[in-house]
Amino acid sequence: MICLKVLLKKIKALQNQPKQNPAASVYQYQYAGTTVYYFTADCCDQYNYLYDSKCAVVCAPDGGITGHGDGRYNDFYEKATGQKLIWHDLR
Repeated sequence: MICLKVLLKKIKALQNQPKQNPAASVYQYQYAGTTVYYFTADCCDQYNYLYDSKCAVVCAPDGGITGHGDGRYNDFYEKATGQKLIWHDLR
């Protein structure tokens, strides 16, 4: 329940900023036996962060200068399942 409040707070913060290009999105996945949340960044040079079920940042599976994230969880896209769109900025 605590994580839901944190996620909603993060989404509200995104809504209070100018719309990103591409538009911000939040996805839920199952990865390594747990629920994780993927937040898209506002530019290809920025990391797309992955949060665990306690809303702690665990990695950036992609994005950044190289496009390959921070080098942790390199198998995320191979092993993540159950992609579910949680929120997308429709402004």
